[in-house]
Amino acid sequence: MSFQKRSHVCGELRPHHAELTIHLTGWAHKVRDLGGVLFVDIRDRSGLVQMVIDPAVIPADLDLRTEACIAATGKVVLRSESLKNPKLPTGEVEVIVSEIQVLSPSKTLPFALSDEEHMGNVNEELRVKYRYLDLRRPTMYRNLAVRASTVRRFREYLNHQGFLEVETPIITKSTPEGARDYLVPYREETGLWYALPQSPQQYKQLLMVAGVERYYQVARCFRDESSRADRQPEFTQLDMEMSFVDQEEILTLVEDMTRTVVNGVIEEFGLAKEPVADFPRMTYDEAMRDYGCDKPDIRFGLPLFEITDLVADTEFAVFKNTIETGGVVRAVRYPSGSKLSRKDVGALEEFTKGFGAKGMASIALGTTEDFPEGVALPGGLVARTSLSRFFSAEQLQAIADRAAAESGDLLCIIADQLSTTNDVLYRLRLEIGDRLALRDPKKLAYLWVVDFPLVEWSDADGRWSSMHHPFTKPKDSDLDFLESDPARVRADAYDLVCNGSEVAGGSIRIHRPDVQQRIFNLLGIDEATQKDRFGHLLEAFSFGAPPHGGIAPGIDRLIMILTDTDNIREVIAFPKTGGGADPMMGAPSTIDPQQWAELGLRKA
Repeated sequence: MSFQKRSHVCGELRPHHAELTIHLTGWAHKVRDLGGVLFVDIRDRSGLVQMVIDPAVIPADLDLRTEACIAATGKVVLRSESLKNPKLPTGEVEVIVSEIQVLSPSKTLPFALSDEEHMGNVNEELRVKYRYLDLRRPTMYRNLAVRASTVRRFREYLNHQGFLEVETPIITKSTPEGARDYLVPYREETGLWYALPQSPQQYKQLLMVAGVERYYQVARCFRDESSRADRQPEFTQLDMEMSFVDQEEILTLVEDMTRTVVNGVIEEFGLAKEPVADFPRMTYDEAMRDYGCDKPDIRFGLPLFEITDLVADTEFAVFKNTIETGGVVRAVRYPSGSKLSRKDVGALEEFTKGFGAKGMASIALGTTEDFPEGVALPGGLVARTSLSRFFSAEQLQAIADRAAAESGDLLCIIADQLSTTNDVLYRLRLEIGDRLALRDPKKLAYLWVVDFPLVEWSDADGRWSSMHHPFTKPKDSDLDFLESDPARVRADAYDLVCNGSEVAGGSIRIHRPDVQQRIFNLLGIDEATQKDRFGHLLEAFSFGAPPHGGIAPGIDRLIMILTDTDNIREVIAFPKTGGGADPMMGAPSTIDPQQWAELGLRKA
């Protein structure tokens, strides 16, 4: 089918184009018949503009419906003052059509693309099944455009810094990375398997041994794990590695790269974000102490605080039993929370139970007018709490002082083992932040968390496991404790956090084979397994491996933050649904009996 090629894109038309005869191509975003005159919004990747069509120019057999692919010729005219649309960049003009052609008709849509409010309620699986339609929406196209610009800017920055882009294999060897591998059977010999990479970790370290010195790759990575709001079974990261560097050099480069790239994207797209400025740092221990997690959202305050020492001699059974079994009593301040009803406080307690708490104690602080029957504290506040039977006014004042509390505050207290207490209060702090609108979406609050523990004990497995991965370098000052006191060993590891999400993780790597073998031994990896799975790496390290380190910012999570989306599927062109399914392609799917035979496999 022949058609007139476009002379302009839809979204560029402005008053200075008035009186021009133009040719447009795109999709019929909306079709409205107002009795004798047809109004059609035509849309392409640049935006949309309104067309006005006299029925006299419409062929009798024209099948013009929403989302039909069309071509049109017409004259640009100014709209009258009363008919201008300030919500559209093209709202001051319209196109009087002299010729229109349907290049490809559209059948009835599975959802109303032009209605953003409606699209917010469409079943997620249905959207993914018809992803090629969902992506026609301007908001989805914008997400892809932001992503493309971000990746392009990363490449430009690293190329300028002397990095070499190198592609590493997609089918490789199965090695432990902390999640299940996607496995691919080897056709030539039954029983042998490839794996899809969870990251290019070993390859990029081998590139450092090879003398590449500065490597990067926009890497596709695969993990056989369930999908979540911020996780997909296949994802993209900016993989980076450098030789002859220390931690400070890596952090400084990443800070400059992030400012350059992110601030450039913010300006290009007019994103409702404040420019990236500072990158404060805190240790892992400080993060866990103040926020209960290693990825704190620092857009607002309300640090956690501990009162174990203040309640150590209590007869309150919950606190007493917790402390006697090695637990802690910790809390978070809820500004204006004393105004909550008892029912609302009860709902807050149920929230904490959903994350493992056995219960939640609380202290509401106010004035005599607020709580006529409350406990008068020495500092002038009045407390309302069921704990008043077990604690004196002086003890309650000490707790209020520890919280830096003010009138109107509610102190939410959790008593349990440290890990449970931290996890519950971390989530409760974010819930309070959301309720009080303290998590400003305009802010990009970056933060480095450093000095992670090298390993953590797994009760389920009865052994030590890596906090990051087994190639992370222990701090030189802690090497002597590697066998005698592993919990004491800190790693040269660092995470970049933004608005409460980990957006990059990295470390200085081990480059000496003797140290790498000690780590494998600590993790319970026997000598035979070391040789089978990592022999290539250990041997490479024996040929003059340079000190090296790197980091891998996650592309998907960064774009989520920049576009204010709360689901990773919104920033990936063709995502998977829960369980790793692709309803559009019908994957995973069955294979032919011949393929089973070729691979030497059979159904169980």
